Amino acid sequence: MLRNSGDKMSRRKLLKMGGAGAFAVIGAALLNPSTLFGKSTLVADKHDIHKAMKGQLHDGMKHGYVPSNDATEGFKAAQKALTAFDYGKVSTLPDGRTLREYEITAYENEVQIAKGIKFPGWTFNGTIPGPTIRCTEGDVLRIHFGNATSHPHSIHFHGMHPTNMDGLEAVNSGDKFTYEFEAKPAGMHVYHCHVAPLARHIHKGLYGNFIIDPKKPRAAAKELSMVMNGFDLDLDGENEIYTVNGYAFAYQQEPIKVKVGELVRIYLSNLTEFDLINSFHLHANFFNYYATGADPEARPQFTDTIMQCQGERGIMEIVFPSAGKYMFHAHQSEFAELGWMGFFIAE
Repeated sequence: MLRNSGDKMSRRKLLKMGGAGAFAVIGAALLNPSTLFGKSTLVADKHDIHKAMKGQLHDGMKHGYVPSNDATEGFKAAQKALTAFDYGKVSTLPDGRTLREYEITAYENEVQIAKGIKFPGWTFNGTIPGPTIRCTEGDVLRIHFGNATSHPHSIHFHGMHPTNMDGLEAVNSGDKFTYEFEAKPAGMHVYHCHVAPLARHIHKGLYGNFIIDPKKPRAAAKELSMVMNGFDLDLDGENEIYTVNGYAFAYQQEPIKVKVGELVRIYLSNLTEFDLINSFHLHANFFNYYATGADPEARPQFTDTIMQCQGERGIMEIVFPSAGKYMFHAHQSEFAELGWMGFFIAE
């Protein structure tokens, strides 16, 4: 669907116009991005985007990876998102329980999602995805949410909590609301805006990972947070760029370094809009996959490929047996070609 606030037009309407009329409308929008994106500095030509993305993918496949001096804000944000866990401001309640307080604000930001390409996002704390919220089962969470945008928003947390903390009521522009609940159950969860239309609010970037650690700590590991997502640049209901943590080919440009024999734990979620599933495939190795990760004693799936629908998530545990470059990517070829590909380097 072409989602322009001033002129909403569905695919069905375009079909009724006939092929020539449909392409005329889409072509005009692509040639004049301001008709869709206002002041945004987006690249709107799909052909150019696909050509550039496929060129970068093929270089990476040919040379192992493509190191770069590109240090754009989007690239740096994706690198930071891997290991930036927000544990909140910690204090102790009179009953002895741990209280964790978080500050989350919704903003309207242009976010760089690939070199030379910016996306007019709605963000939690200025990034897509938002901060990775982390706590321990039984902690009391107090999330102070402020809406600094021109649209109503909310935060819906997956997990168990009172229904009046479920994020179904919108927080209007300029207003604040505090969500408070006990963190449960342990496992891998997500959070996102739950204001209609959901496809728009989620696609624009209002989501993030939400990790509740079990009271009995998991085995020590190198821990990484990954959110699979996509970006529809011309607002036709189809994504042009796919990423992990919001920046195309971020971990091809700078592969993730791991140690041979070290346990690597990945908290993986899928918040991709407009596609039914996303996936994760690891080359030359297998991993244990715990769906949702709520039961640390559960028997994992031992595989090299998993798929997730939107909002689905899980925990992957990998040990790299020998030194080398291990590619990982979506096992939908189109997704990989359009930005969703990277490498681990085991040393």
